[in-house]
Parts: sequence; structure tokens; C-alpha cells
Amino acid sequence: MKLWVNGGLQDQDTATVSVLDHGLTVGDGVFETLKAENGRLFALDLHLDRLARSARGLGLPEPDLDEIRRACAAVVDANPMRLGRLRITYTGGLSPLGSERGDTGPSLVVAIGEVGRRPDSTAVVTVPWTRNERGALTGLKTTSYAENVLALARAHSQGASEALFANTVGRLCEGTGSNVFVVLDGRIHTPPLTSGCLAGITRRLAVEWTGAQETDLPMGVLDSAEEIFLTSTLRDIQAVHRVDARELPGTPGPVTAKAMEVFAERAALL
Repeated sequence: MKLWVNGGLQDQDTATVSVLDHGLTVGDGVFETLKAENGRLFALDLHLDRLARSARGLGLPEPDLDEIRRACAAVVDANPMRLGRLRITYTGGLSPLGSERGDTGPSLVVAIGEVGRRPDSTAVVTVPWTRNERGALTGLKTTSYAENVLALARAHSQGASEALFANTVGRLCEGTGSNVFVVLDGRIHTPPLTSGCLAGITRRLAVEWTGAQETDLPMGVLDSAEEIFLTSTLRDIQAVHRVDARELPGTPGPVTAKAMEVFAERAALL
């Protein structure tokens, strides 16, 4: 496996960044995950736009998007596979121990790993921890992911693939790596960005292509929604057949099934 580290391709077994990289010591970095299908990267421009927004929000130097494009192309070409997860990681670079950033410049790593296709439906759980809709990192896709690791481990221990968070005022927010949609009276709704959720690329396309409404939703909506689905880079649109102990029969439901169909058709043209 070949990956890109700070200017060129390296072998996976020998590729390195400094142990004092700020992304490692304090989680000072941003990232994007893209779907690579038969050498084609899905929605690359949208992901790079968000990477740049996240970097600006974290106060990192503006990323060189042309370099990142070259790095992505080189990694995809060097590692042919049917379906892959490509990750761009951009960090504060070599820095002194502590929160202060160094002056040597950022680090850039682009890596890829092969994945299988997701099932059409999945189980999710809710967790007792909250997203902070007013935090300094709200809306940024940063490498500070330990909270998600903990919540996802909770989900896996209960036979689920995702954990859903409320925000600090008890409104439905998002999953560890996904956005959540619900169907009410035949209409699709998803929490607004003001809830604290990440502005997912797949979420954005699903809203545009299905006519979903951004709606402030209580967590209790998960107990009454006719249908529920998740969106993310590798899930696309994935139906939910269980939330905690609640089973949703007939998954995917008709609205979700139509949304999946529309998304697949439109995504093939993007």
C-alpha cells in the first residue's frame, strides 16, 4: 500500500510523521473522508471546500488544494481497488509539546483502505453524551475524535453500527460519523446545522436531491418517526431498522427507498 506523506508517495510500512506532530499530541488537525470507487473520487470538490473551511476555522494555514488533488490522484492510482475509503489528514505539523503551534508548517497525509459495501439497513443506539452546538469546534471536521470513538464502541457493544447524539438542549443532532434523517407524515426532515451537527457532504446532497426539510427536532422523534435513515460518505443513504430497543418494520420504508434510489441515480452523474 502506498500513501502520500508531506510531498510524496511512501510505502505504508515505512511512512512516518514526527511523534511531535500537533495532530498526534493534541489533535490539532482536520480531515476529510472520500469514497473511491474504481478509481473515481466522489464529490472531491465539495470535500476540499469543507477541508479548507475546517482548516480556517481551526486557524491552520490555508491548505494547498492543488497539491491535495495531486496527492489524492497519486494515492488512488498507486492503489487500485473496487471500493476504498480515502482519507485526507491535514495537521498543525511539528510543534512543541503543549497547545502552542510550531512554525515548521502543516503536515499532509493522504491514505486509502479497501472497504466493503454497506448493508441497506442498520441498527443505531442513542448515547447519554451531548454535542456542544456552541463549541469552538462546532461544524469543523477535526481530528479530535475520541468522543466518537467512545460512543461508537458503545454502539458496537449493543449490536449497532452507529450512535446518535442530542445537543446540549436535548435536540436531535447527529451520529459519530453520519447525519440523521427522519420521516414524519411522509416528509423527510433532518436537524439544521444550528443543532451543532456537521455539514455532511452526503447530507447536503440528500437535502438537495430529496427535498428534505431542515427542522429542529426533539430526541423523542426517534420514538415516533415512520422511517429513519443515515447519510455519510460510505453509507450514502442507509435505512435504520432499529433504534435502541425500537424495531422499525419493513425497513427500508417507501420514502427511504425512494430517497436511496434518487441518490444513487444523481450520484452516478456527479
